[in-house]
Amino acid sequence: MGDGGFVPFAITHRIPRALTLPTLFWLFVAGFAIWYWWRAKAIKDFVLQAAHRYCKSMDVMLLDDAVYLRGLWFKRDQNGKLRVWRRFLFDFTTTGEERYTGRIIMLGQSIIHTELEPHRF
Repeated sequence: MGDGGFVPFAITHRIPRALTLPTLFWLFVAGFAIWYWWRAKAIKDFVLQAAHRYCKSMDVMLLDDAVYLRGLWFKRDQNGKLRVWRRFLFDFTTTGEERYTGRIIMLGQSIIHTELEPHRF
């Protein structure tokens, strides 16, 4: 009796190749990029909420519902630990006609400075 060329599954099934170093490297790069994007978005959302609160307390209106990262650096905090320093800008108005710029400075996970440029009431 012939088996019609039947070969058991175990023999024809290929065993996946082990992950190579270049593959692991690119998986790490992709994972890091996704983590960085997710973390940066969370920080930007945190700063946007802080800008909303600050504008409300100063009786001005935040424009465009947005903050923009305009500076990224490493600086030491008051304890000497190296932290990420970020400067965010946002636009605001008092009258609805003129546009002014505000700044929020973060060091690590904390907002250390918020200011509005001189403006008319």
